[in-house]
Amino acid sequence: MDERKGVPGWMVAASVALLTVFALASSYAFRRTPPPMVRLQEPPPAPPVLFPVQVWLSTADRRLRLARQPDVEMARHEVQPGDVIVDTHSTYQSMVGFGAALTDASAWLLQNRMDARQRGALLHELFGPPPGLNLDMTRLTIGASDFSPQPYTLDDLPTGQVDPSLEHFNVTANLRDVIPAVREILAINPQLRIIASPWSAPAWMKSSNNLIGGDLLGQFESAYADYLVKYVDTLRGYGIPIFALTVQNEPGFVPETYPGMALPAAARARLIGQYLGPALARRTPRTLILGWDHNWDEPGQPSTVLGDPDAARYISGIAWHCYSGTPSTQGDVHRAYPKKDAYITECSGGDWESARNGELMWFARDLLLAGVRQWARGVVYWNLVLDDQHGPHLGGCDLCKGLVTIDSRTGEVSRNDEYYAFAHFSRFVPRGAVRVGSSEPDPQINDVAFQDPSDGTITLVMVNSHTDARRIAVSEGQSRFEYELPAQSVATFVWNQDPARAWLHRFLRWLDIRPTIR
Repeated sequence: MDERKGVPGWMVAASVALLTVFALASSYAFRRTPPPMVRLQEPPPAPPVLFPVQVWLSTADRRLRLARQPDVEMARHEVQPGDVIVDTHSTYQSMVGFGAALTDASAWLLQNRMDARQRGALLHELFGPPPGLNLDMTRLTIGASDFSPQPYTLDDLPTGQVDPSLEHFNVTANLRDVIPAVREILAINPQLRIIASPWSAPAWMKSSNNLIGGDLLGQFESAYADYLVKYVDTLRGYGIPIFALTVQNEPGFVPETYPGMALPAAARARLIGQYLGPALARRTPRTLILGWDHNWDEPGQPSTVLGDPDAARYISGIAWHCYSGTPSTQGDVHRAYPKKDAYITECSGGDWESARNGELMWFARDLLLAGVRQWARGVVYWNLVLDDQHGPHLGGCDLCKGLVTIDSRTGEVSRNDEYYAFAHFSRFVPRGAVRVGSSEPDPQINDVAFQDPSDGTITLVMVNSHTDARRIAVSEGQSRFEYELPAQSVATFVWNQDPARAWLHRFLRWLDIRPTIR
């Protein structure tokens, strides 16, 4: 029973009234500047301290990992040359969230290499509210990927048979591991946003008549769209809403060891414009369609499909992968099509040579920070969970790492560098937060800032790529603080210029009252 539901109305009203008075008084106290004292031969008074700035730090040498540091004092002060300037009047995209893919491998490990207590603890840590990571996005594969125990789709038939009416469609392969895991996550975070992507159409729809290789046959484009819609409808029947679909994972790459297929731009445009788009538009709630779902290095691919008016009307945004190119491509496509959103839907770390010194810096700076500064509304890592043998998997990536690693014998969890890189964002940037302006006066110190419109809280994530510590100064309006960033480090700063209002907002949220404070 929720004891908060039993709070009498008069008590709530009285509490709110008293707290409002307290908030106004506190706000005045926080803002009031004491009158200057003129004393001969004495230095001027120090700037008044306004409010604290909370700080969390991680270092590339792993000495610190999302470690809470002493608060910094924000003081009233004029902007100085070289300051990082946070400008809340310059606003950009609102955030949907951060997360990682629940592949077949991840779901299998959760269900088969962890007991209920271990699994529940890990999922609450990953998807629960702070101090959990507060992940609120994931990605599902429609059929098998390279991280599946075996190749399959949701309508497999003996060679030579076809099923254009999808009478044999079924999600049996997902009933034991994937669907239970998703439902357990949704019980922790009911607002989870799920993106789903197929690696291959059923073999009978393809030129290769095989899950590996081949193209989608034109005669089955309509049936393939129906296949994707049937997936959305079927999972909704299990209580799993699909936030967005892509029509093909990495359509410009045909793998040789696991399911995949080529799907050229013209075929994607027809598929979306003539079949999938109209079908999904008739459903409520609506599932979004994201284009491309591949690397940054080929902006012409998504642009070609967005240039097709029939397809463009149904495409909400572009999905990007990190394996080639740079996030600046997201900005280029966004400027050409400003009404289309950007999402990063796949990026994996791994035990390869370039990761010898760890991956905290690359993921925090080059993926998350740069990706969000280039208009990404969400960033989704590849495998949520893998084991100590980098699997289980079919082929493809032999050295990929999950956000966390599970010991295949004991179920013990190890948190990888990517975990901490994502935590610096996901734990502090709520859904609906708006990216705001922030300058970068030092090219080796990168940053991105957000403001929560519900209570005004500001979050600033900063990465120091220098090999020595650097003292930085941050200004917002007439307020300013200084801090010494360790060498090769990631910092998250959180503050609110009206702490009484922020506290009142949290209290009202606890009472399940929707605040109207502006």
